[in-house]
Amino acid sequence: MTAAAQASTLEARVGHWYQADGAYLVGREKVREYARAVQDYHPAHWDVAAAAELGYSGLVAPLTFTSTPAMACNRRMFEEIVVGYDTYLQTEEVFEQHRPIVAGDELHVDVELTSVRRIAGRDMITVTNTFTDTAGERVHTLHTTVVGVTAEDLDPTIKTAVQNAMMHDVDFSGIGSGEYKKTVRPDGEIRVAEAGMTRTPGTPSFDDVKVGDELPVHHTRLSRGDLVNYAGVAGDANPIHWDEDIAKLAGLPDVIAHGMLTMGLGAGFVSAWSGDPGAVTRYAVRLSAPAIVSAKEGADIEFSGRIKSLDPETRSGVVIVGAKSGDRKIFGLATMNIRFR
Repeated sequence: MTAAAQASTLEARVGHWYQADGAYLVGREKVREYARAVQDYHPAHWDVAAAAELGYSGLVAPLTFTSTPAMACNRRMFEEIVVGYDTYLQTEEVFEQHRPIVAGDELHVDVELTSVRRIAGRDMITVTNTFTDTAGERVHTLHTTVVGVTAEDLDPTIKTAVQNAMMHDVDFSGIGSGEYKKTVRPDGEIRVAEAGMTRTPGTPSFDDVKVGDELPVHHTRLSRGDLVNYAGVAGDANPIHWDEDIAKLAGLPDVIAHGMLTMGLGAGFVSAWSGDPGAVTRYAVRLSAPAIVSAKEGADIEFSGRIKSLDPETRSGVVIVGAKSGDRKIFGLATMNIRFR
């Protein structure tokens, strides 16, 4: 099947929807474990009393925390529904935080193939996860866009190398071998949680910030150990993040940091400045280049930011987040919408 025919077949599957089995229970220690993996030391992720001071009922999950349950739930999508590719490259992520997720939440996660676009000969695939709580309210929406990569773009020896390097896991080789049947989202509107908009945020006063204000520059170090730890915590064991030989077979100069890890670092950088990770309503990142993490030197990532715009009616603003490693921009465009006090 040609690439164009593959894209056409996949376009017919846009709208395919399913709900993950069972609820995902947000555990206190998992919140801390994830915060440690993305080097986010805001007290609300670690200390119950500090979270309570900001008005939360439990430890607050870091903004990018939902990527962990999403990865597990999306596995079926990329093994049964989105087929014909050998691997995927993450290009863009959008986090919509309707209310902060806290330890103790039970989340129902659904998965939907929301878009397939062919750009410059590549298939851009967007999958959306909706997280609802036990009250049936949507608390978080996550949009993940990847590029589908076929065997013709890869070194032919990479498949064997990856199979030999990957961790042992449940065998899903028989899944998806039957006839395809499309399932779509049931009719009915999902209520969006409003708690995130009614709580007074622990951010600076809207009257004390102005367009053009710059966030203090912050440098973060990454080592191979950080990448291995994040892979285990987040469930993303792709060997290009820890095996130099496989990274080079994939056409990379060396091991690279997970795109989601750099996004998590960026979110923590902003919340350290704002004072309240739960005040973010939207975080969108378009990746432009990976962070190269050498075995000897690791990597230094420089984060910067400035207030792009302010809305007096909602007392909110948009912050542009910059990230670069060496002379390479990691984020092509990254914006964060924040509510101010």
